[in-house]
Amino acid sequence: MTTILAVPYRDAMTPDPTPSANIYGTFLGARISEGRGSRRALLTDAGSWSYAAVHERAGRYASLLAAEGVEPGDRVLVALPDGVDYVAALFGILRRGAVVVMVNPHLSDEQVRYFFDYTTPVLALVDRACRSTFETAAAEADHRPRLVAISEGEVEALLEGMEPDPPVHPSAPDDAALFLFSGGTTGHPKAVVQTHRSFANTTELYGQRVLGMTEDDVTLSVPKLFFGYATGTNLFFPFSVGATSALFPDRCTPEELLRRIEAWRPTVLVNVPTMVNKVLEYEGVEGADLSSLRLATSAGEALPEELHRRWNERFGVPLLDGLGTAEMWHIFVTNRPDDVRPGTLGRVVEGFELRACDDGGHDVPPGEVGVMRVRGDSLALGYWQDEEKSRAAFRDGWYVSSDMISIDRDGYVTYGGRADDMLKVSGKWLSPKELENCLLEHAGVREAAVVGARTAEGLVKPSAFVVPTDPGMVGPAFAEELQEWARERLEPYKYPRTVTFMDDLPRTHLGKVDRGKLSRNG
Repeated sequence: MTTILAVPYRDAMTPDPTPSANIYGTFLGARISEGRGSRRALLTDAGSWSYAAVHERAGRYASLLAAEGVEPGDRVLVALPDGVDYVAALFGILRRGAVVVMVNPHLSDEQVRYFFDYTTPVLALVDRACRSTFETAAAEADHRPRLVAISEGEVEALLEGMEPDPPVHPSAPDDAALFLFSGGTTGHPKAVVQTHRSFANTTELYGQRVLGMTEDDVTLSVPKLFFGYATGTNLFFPFSVGATSALFPDRCTPEELLRRIEAWRPTVLVNVPTMVNKVLEYEGVEGADLSSLRLATSAGEALPEELHRRWNERFGVPLLDGLGTAEMWHIFVTNRPDDVRPGTLGRVVEGFELRACDDGGHDVPPGEVGVMRVRGDSLALGYWQDEEKSRAAFRDGWYVSSDMISIDRDGYVTYGGRADDMLKVSGKWLSPKELENCLLEHAGVREAAVVGARTAEGLVKPSAFVVPTDPGMVGPAFAEELQEWARERLEPYKYPRTVTFMDDLPRTHLGKVDRGKLSRNG
């Protein structure tokens, strides 16, 4: 078994008395033993798959891994499009007792090479359509995993001779289960080592108790399964109750999303602020039918209050903005279906503790901004191969984040941005989110991102990057109009000193705005 860290961070955890905490059983095996194998687990373009069919296919993948020499504790990289083989491969890796490393299949060879050398997987299951990129990366990497190309419809011959029901590895609660990755907005993504315990814990606390998942739900996601947010909300959560996960491999566009909502009638939409914005701006939105939805979630990056207001006016579907981190796996503070307060993240999920602290680790007064600390049974083991950063971030059972939050007297949490994104302007703090939301209220702004730019004198001033609703508006006059718009609505020091127009904002491998790249261009 691979040692993740030399120092344990969860000494206070009570050992789980069950003989195995492998989440293969939690999310898939238990549905079979409950007699619910005939229920629909997956809905795809190729048709539907029952829990029994996914269970058998995952067993064959586990046997394939064993035939390829994969041992419990080994890392297996998965770079596949959303579909039955992604799900079966993931559960097959867990069943074997190995560790899942999920990456975007559409990375460049340079990015793939980074993940190969950093996570050192023994095997990589890759989409046949992207095979050449991974082969190039493997040829140039210091660590060269074995590659197995997977193509839905052609993988049957590979799996046909494999044992469909191999034993489930008896994983312990704090054994590594998946590597999740930070957004990588300021450098290479860090791998967060998450455990079987974490996934089971948040599924119960958030997926079942807050979202109220039942076997009648159908989930549909904007982000793909390699993003931990979607892994939970569009796979583990529905599978934990015998519900249905709807999957499609294509890049998500407003047209594609709305078409599938009307065709598949999901009850839960897993959304992100960028797509909220794109759907609202989409010319065909007036005829969209979202009546099947009982709720939508939003996470991954801050949801501007203006976007939330426009969503409510257009659709009336509860949009639950929340905050989660890879270090705690998933969402631990959120709005509720019956308690939505736009502009806030809602309240902490029962079972977690949340604090806003000063630099000394003391609680700041209600309503004041502080550094976020959170703890609960979804705490990661640490960062892969980085004990120094692990010691700094994981302290006495708490995750000490770089996120800035405030908590009011009623327990509602407001997000202030990352500590390294906060701007000290004219001796006062400015949250980029505040200026971004102000700019989004202008009808001519489709998207906005604000970063700090240094003047010739070395001072930091806010710089805005704007995607206009009409490219024909671009020019000095519109830039001055946006500056005046901000001056009239915010304190004088908060207006953007420069406005740069863009066709689109740069994104990280997880689809978040790449503020590091914008800062270098600011």
